Amino acid sequence: MNKYPMTVQGARALEEELAHLTKVLRPQLSQAIGEARELGDLKENAEYHAAREQQGMVEARIRDIEGRLQNAVVIDVTTIEHTGKVIFGTTVEIANCETDESVTYQIVGEDEADIKLGKISVGSPIARALIGKSEGDVVTVQTPSGVIEYEIVEVRHL
Repeated sequence: MNKYPMTVQGARALEEELAHLTKVLRPQLSQAIGEARELGDLKENAEYHAAREQQGMVEARIRDIEGRLQNAVVIDVTTIEHTGKVIFGTTVEIANCETDESVTYQIVGEDEADIKLGKISVGSPIARALIGKSEGDVVTVQTPSGVIEYEIVEVRHL
């Protein structure tokens, strides 16, 4: 089985989604299917077929979340000693060596990645280049537009 690294916040978000799916959406869909059955002929009942299809998607998502949580390795970076080294879960401020533009990313698991929120997947090219490096180091990242060098300005355990 694959183990999935996950931050505490990521695990909490999956648990909340799972609770919503099992306690709210699943009962609503069961009720909708029951009501659609009462309407008669199921072969030509669009409401019934739509509810069954949605129920299948919800059940698949529930199984996926349960599997991910079961195989999750939850890492609380706040309990790890700050050494200035980039590890999973840390928040890293990096500066482009050419333009001096700075950007901040948190390195998270695949399920948690959201570039708009400054969260990048541990498997992304930037994260792979940063992992294991320390504050002050210069890293080279291969991007579609070419090679970019970044300096690690600060590593935070938030």
